[in-house]
Amino acid sequence: MAATVTGAGGDGAADQYGLAGHPVAHSWSPFIHGMFAKATGENIVYRLYDLLPGQFRREALHLLTSGVRGLNVTVPHKQAAAELVNELTARAARAQAVNTIALRDGATLLGDNTDGEGLVTDLERNLGIPLADRRILLLGAGGAVRGVLGPLLERSVREIVIANRTPARARALAAEFHDLGAVTAGGFADVDGPPFDLIVNGTSASLAGEMPDLPPGAVDGHTLCYDMAYGRGDTTFTRWARTRRAGRVEKGWGMLVEQAAAAFTLWRGKRPDTRPVLAALAPFR
Repeated sequence: MAATVTGAGGDGAADQYGLAGHPVAHSWSPFIHGMFAKATGENIVYRLYDLLPGQFRREALHLLTSGVRGLNVTVPHKQAAAELVNELTARAARAQAVNTIALRDGATLLGDNTDGEGLVTDLERNLGIPLADRRILLLGAGGAVRGVLGPLLERSVREIVIANRTPARARALAAEFHDLGAVTAGGFADVDGPPFDLIVNGTSASLAGEMPDLPPGAVDGHTLCYDMAYGRGDTTFTRWARTRRAGRVEKGWGMLVEQAAAAFTLWRGKRPDTRPVLAALAPFR
């Protein structure tokens, strides 16, 4: 447990929520949900829970049976969270990855995945990037990419290519989603031109300080490079994108806020306005 933010009404009778992941100390989720709570008049407290992979199932169940009404879930627990819950929304079932857990009727754990909604909303509404007929490269094949693959394919994109350090894992993921549209996969060295319209980093490169070795032809002056990770200054991926002279480079601040708004709506039944939060975070983006 690292940080606490209380919404309207103080901490006395506040409903408890939080983020489970490893690591989580860098997270802005308490700030974001605190702003949502104050804006909507909801009385919540939101904490960070740093859970090691071997502790996730036990500790998450303990939290959810001890007064916590919902959890956001981040790396590396999204697929483990899908196995933990009793029910899955359609999009979480498709992804087999969960980033939001809601306790229903005091007994049932519902798992949802708001990552794809967050990414698509940020790209289309906040950044003004139409996705139809775009050629997209997704880096990674873990829970983050699983959550966004379906929603991206539903936007009538021309093609999605998944590239991963382990090609077999990328190909297996592509096979799961091939019925939704044109999706192929392989290793990083298999990536081929022409340059992509959009490259989305869903690997841990920005956290680990390593960048996959992609062919130079993947990027040109028309490519938008988008890192799902966020933080102050450039990430490893955004630095790489700038050296390749990408046309536009963005980090995942907007995705973070939009997926959080979808989770807040699931928990509280009120859709918060994300614009004030995006404005508050603008100096750090």
